[in-house]
Amino acid sequence: MNKRAFIKNMGVISAAMSAGFIRLQQAVAAVEHVPVAALAADEEFWRKVRDDYRIKPDYINLENGYYCFLPEQTLEDLIDHIRTVNYEGSYYMRTMQFENKRKVANAAAAIVGCNADEVAITRNTTESLDLVIGGIDWQAGDEAVMAEQDYGAMLNHFELMARRFGIVNKRVSVPNHPHDDNELVELYESAITDKTRLLMISHMINITGQVLPVRKIVDMAHARGVEVMVDGAHAYSHVPFQMSDLGCDYYGTSLHKWLSAPLGSGLLYVQKEKIDQIWPLFAERDLEPNDMRRLNHIGTHPVHTDLAILNAIEYQNTLGLERKAARLRYLQHYWTRQLVSVPGVVINTPVDMIRHGGIGNVGVESMGPAELADRLMAEHRIYTAAIDRPGVKGVRVTPNLYTSLSDLDALVKAVKLLSS
Repeated sequence: MNKRAFIKNMGVISAAMSAGFIRLQQAVAAVEHVPVAALAADEEFWRKVRDDYRIKPDYINLENGYYCFLPEQTLEDLIDHIRTVNYEGSYYMRTMQFENKRKVANAAAAIVGCNADEVAITRNTTESLDLVIGGIDWQAGDEAVMAEQDYGAMLNHFELMARRFGIVNKRVSVPNHPHDDNELVELYESAITDKTRLLMISHMINITGQVLPVRKIVDMAHARGVEVMVDGAHAYSHVPFQMSDLGCDYYGTSLHKWLSAPLGSGLLYVQKEKIDQIWPLFAERDLEPNDMRRLNHIGTHPVHTDLAILNAIEYQNTLGLERKAARLRYLQHYWTRQLVSVPGVVINTPVDMIRHGGIGNVGVESMGPAELADRLMAEHRIYTAAIDRPGVKGVRVTPNLYTSLSDLDALVKAVKLLSS
């Protein structure tokens, strides 16, 4: 097959991929006139979305925070991509791989309104942010600020930098129910000194679902001459935002979480003028210092995953991110409002809807997180994730678009029984 025929063949495959979304397109077209907030509570519409997923009947899956599995259309497209790349072999790898990866970067960047030349497609949030943490030219005595509630992989990498370069890590503890944004801004500011080089914050805290006032914290840090790196693992394609809204220097996320792209897909954003300040993890190719590609030269990888990211974006664009975000927030509010006043139950996520998305965390005073998670699964067939971290003792509850209100009713009933 010559190159022209191959490109034409790829176009046919792309057209076939789009055909898989006709049912969703029809469902969305029928509700275009419905306000987003009203549609969030329209169970008939979301039942049609649920039909796009193959749901395991053995238990109620309320742990989508690790991995949001694919709707069937995207899964079938991924399988097609695997077959195509396997069929084309080295020809694909040498002719189309890099152009298609640029297309993916363009589409992923468009979701948050940034330039594709500031974006690299990675394998997950850990890789994205550890590239930054490990790529800074640290000097002994430099300080980094982060929170006790941040993700363990990044905290571990900061500790590695402390052992290797002699940096000083300073941790704050984020309250689960802040009085206002100023409380959070002042908390982080209290840890900054004239030696602070980097501040890491979570856009949405992974263990509680709390959304932080990123722009206000960034502005404060920049006024003090400190760069800001944002862990967006649970915010990208979960809550709508533009990168310009945040103003951060670095941002990392996992596309296999709330975008529902295949496992092993992530994104790193670096402000254009900061790219040449970061040392790559692996030896770079002959690229300009401000070329983003130099930061994720990892060698051969599963390129079919890159192609399926485009399908995941197509699915989300068809549904609409605003509709998706409103539904996820509605689901969280649905179950937390029923438990917030129950004796013996602790909600570890802010009740104010602007401070959370779809993630919530609930604890029972009479038992530890592991026991609560085990009993929810063993006695009620509800799968959650136990969280036992500073200031957060409970289980993380992460519904997804396929989650029904009856699933959440079962959770509420189970927690009430276990807390009585």
